[in-house]
Amino acid sequence: MSRKQYFFIILILGSLATVSPFSIDMYLPGFPRIASDLKTTIDKVQLSLTSYLIGICIGQVLYGPLLDRFGRKKPLYAGLILYVIASFGCAMTSSVDALIAMRFFQAMGGCVGLVASQALVSDLFPADKRAEVFSLITLVIAVSPMIAPTVGGYVTASIAWYWIFVILAGIVSLIILAIYFFLPTGRSADATVSLRPEAVLGGYITVISQPQFLIYTLAGGLATAAPFAYISGSSDVFMNIYKVSEQQYGWIFAFLAVAMIGSTQLNHFLLKKYTSEQIIRFTLIYQSIVGLFLIVGVYNNWFGLFSLIGTMFVFLTGQGLTGPNASALSLAPFRKHTGSASALMGSWRMGAGAVISAIVSFLHNNTAMPMVGMMAFCAFGGLVILHAGNVVVRQRAARQDVEDEISVLL
Repeated sequence: MSRKQYFFIILILGSLATVSPFSIDMYLPGFPRIASDLKTTIDKVQLSLTSYLIGICIGQVLYGPLLDRFGRKKPLYAGLILYVIASFGCAMTSSVDALIAMRFFQAMGGCVGLVASQALVSDLFPADKRAEVFSLITLVIAVSPMIAPTVGGYVTASIAWYWIFVILAGIVSLIILAIYFFLPTGRSADATVSLRPEAVLGGYITVISQPQFLIYTLAGGLATAAPFAYISGSSDVFMNIYKVSEQQYGWIFAFLAVAMIGSTQLNHFLLKKYTSEQIIRFTLIYQSIVGLFLIVGVYNNWFGLFSLIGTMFVFLTGQGLTGPNASALSLAPFRKHTGSASALMGSWRMGAGAVISAIVSFLHNNTAMPMVGMMAFCAFGGLVILHAGNVVVRQRAARQDVEDEISVLL
């Protein structure tokens, strides 16, 4: 493909993958206003984030087989249209419970972009280029936290928080047009893919039984849930504890997004010298160390506003390294079940994010400890899963070698 086609494809795939992150980030500065207007508390408003993540988790499992059966574009159109309708529902809600419900349906529609974008990378690019492409898509995604909270903060302060959802509906409508006119079809519909429950379950079992997929999906998914702890707790930490305004919070969020953007570009160069496996292992080790420092620092009241932001910047740098490499390694073994594999990987990531964000909300104690504690837990947990998984695989390989030698001797 030409450089112009390459640019447009990356931009569209990145935009698809950004629908859900943008939907999460843009309304964060509005939490206090939403709580006030809907006559509720911030921790109840935080549950609308949890419901969104649950919707993503469930929706991706459903879209995986649909993308394999009907091709990539038809499920894309259906999901994104549902997203637009649900966004207007969010804008018109008059209670926090209705907002929580509408956010669930918004996620059920928008999450198709996460699954389809990853499946289309496998369709359109050779295996040795996918980690690089995932890095470029992650770069587009990483721009979201720079733009979304800042825009959301100004919209909330100057107009009203519900206009955020109207703007989101407009953005996704433009993405639908870009898909129609510029995005290649990718893998065509496959009538041999059955949508019967037992067949769908069998396809998922086939995916899960692949050790490489299981290890890097579990480890990478838990590690990439760390930003959800940050997202869930940051508005309360910065706006209520450190007393920053909606606009200032948007700029802080944008600054911390630079960490992920910079590391995404760094990953592009590191892949020329190191393998994805080496990059992930090193990143999880250093994030675990920084996470421990965050816990100790918050416990001992070492951090002011700027020192906390700086330390979190160092931690979040790892997200641009772990995510794309884990995605490439998870999907590498598959050709036929790419959609299902993408769905399971994305569902686990968002499911882990939903649980982590709910825990942060549940542990809310007017300090930064729930946020930084769960960030550290995600990094360390990912490292443990990665190490344990590789040990098990090596042990199985060693046993298989011994069995093969015995069978030859016999």
